Amino acid sequence: MINSEPPSPRPQATHDEATDAAVRAGPKGAAVVAGIATAIVVAIWFAFYFFVFLPRGVAQ
Repeated sequence: MINSEPPSPRPQATHDEATDAAVRAGPKGAAVVAGIATAIVVAIWFAFYFFVFLPRGVAQ
């Protein structure tokens, strides 16, 4: 290590370019997962509303 040459800056530049490309692409997968989870929660809420709350009738 004492007599070795310093690492070239090119691998870091390649890493930076790859990171920039990934950030530019955006979090599409995370948005899809969040959308699916939200749709499931909304569907469960509607199921409870139609099958539990509506059959009980109007509160008096």
